[in-house]
Amino acid sequence: MHLSGKNILGNDQSAEGATSFYANNPATGDALEVAFTEATQAEVNKAVELAESAFDAYRQKSGMERAEFLETIASELAKIETSIVERGTLETGLPEGRLKGELGRTTGQLRLFASLLRDGSWVDARIDRANPDRTPAPKPDTRQMQIALGPVGVFGASNFPLAFSVAGGDTASALAAGCPIVVKAHPAHPGTSELVGQAIINAIQICNMPNGVFSLVHGASIEVGQAIVRHPLIKAIGFTGSFRGGKALFDEAARRQEPIPVYAEMGSSNPVFMLPGALRENFGSLAGGLAGSVQLGVGQFCTNPGITIVPKSEDATNFEKELEQQISTSESATMLTEAIQKNYVAGLETLKSKNEVTSLGRGSQKDGGAQGTAEVLTASAADFSADKEMEEEIFGPSTLLVKSENKAEMLEIAKNLSGHLTATVHGTDEDLKEYSDLLKLLEKKVGRLLINSFPTGVEVCHSMVHGGPFPATSDARMTSVGTAAITRFTRPICYQGFPDSLLPDELKDGNPLNILRLEDGQYQLPKS
Repeated sequence: MHLSGKNILGNDQSAEGATSFYANNPATGDALEVAFTEATQAEVNKAVELAESAFDAYRQKSGMERAEFLETIASELAKIETSIVERGTLETGLPEGRLKGELGRTTGQLRLFASLLRDGSWVDARIDRANPDRTPAPKPDTRQMQIALGPVGVFGASNFPLAFSVAGGDTASALAAGCPIVVKAHPAHPGTSELVGQAIINAIQICNMPNGVFSLVHGASIEVGQAIVRHPLIKAIGFTGSFRGGKALFDEAARRQEPIPVYAEMGSSNPVFMLPGALRENFGSLAGGLAGSVQLGVGQFCTNPGITIVPKSEDATNFEKELEQQISTSESATMLTEAIQKNYVAGLETLKSKNEVTSLGRGSQKDGGAQGTAEVLTASAADFSADKEMEEEIFGPSTLLVKSENKAEMLEIAKNLSGHLTATVHGTDEDLKEYSDLLKLLEKKVGRLLINSFPTGVEVCHSMVHGGPFPATSDARMTSVGTAAITRFTRPICYQGFPDSLLPDELKDGNPLNILRLEDGQYQLPKS
């Protein structure tokens, strides 16, 4: 498909700015064809104003209409799979299979939200009927449900050019909630972003959705993103990226005359705890599983296991040797961008500069491009606990092996952890009984707690939590993956004393949508 390099402002394209940039192929360092024009302040303003003008009409679309819209976006994306994969491979260095899988995840989550809308119960309808005879004061009729918040700004992620970008989870959940969106394309994959944006525009026209429900703006500088956050008509932000970037957007939003929520997923080191019995029974398979998880996607997953805590024992020594063998025989692979690769190397060097940290093993590095080489570092539990910097994320294929002298040291590490997206515990049934206090500590530290698996690979489903206490995310109450993500972009409203004819269908007495509702304190199941 043809790439214009222009911003998409509703149903129109625009290139008013004097600044342009190119995407680079991280495997070669070469600039790719098509210059992308950075959006001006005026273009950002127009995109947001179009979103606001579309809001009333779009939020009043039925759940069925919005579901059809999301399904149509998925279909339009599937039609151009070849173009998306070809351009995405050039811009990211990701293999064809990975991008095809990610596109499947993207269309799958769009369809998942469509199914949520078709069911309709997600609005959490609550009804308390009037009791005029109650004393000493009559009870009024009150009814509550979730409604759309308003125009949303979405920031594309570097590490997932599809599933966390233009048509990714933030977009799917905001559109499902009834919110128009303005997307800031990630400058590392602007061509992929434009292709996806064109598919969304096609779906808007097919489904007769209002102009302005979707806009896409480009920018290699921070000014474009800041302009979106600062615009007074934007009501929420969705972001996936670094702590520095997410915190800057959060602070910017807090400085507004009307502060708005910023749902920022900002990275995590995702500690893995190896318990004694598990190491004794499975040290070889655990080493292989960890090595694979560390290197999956060249370590560029926000759930990459960057810290591994093991007890000192002969079994742990065997585990270390096997892990060293797995890592040392691995080959480097192309990272998403040269900047990410340089930050990865710098992070490793900073960690290795500490006297307490040594390298256990490192893979071989191929020539050319932004190569990421796997490495395992080691430190004692005492030194790890004394230096919080060791806990910080290094975005790439590495893990820090932390050796604890005893259970008490392992529990102390868990107690002092910052917030993370995930924590993992590998243990036998006996281990898990003995270390039940470890599990209770970790519940307070993460959004997802795993037993006997590895954290990379996030299932897109109703029960998933992809979030966690600060600094992993800016709001631990929310998730950016799974259908619960929809409530980031809604707010509750209560209707008091309304005649039935004026109520939304979700709250009418006859339950015309046949949804699950809380009526007078009792959940009423839909009629089968």
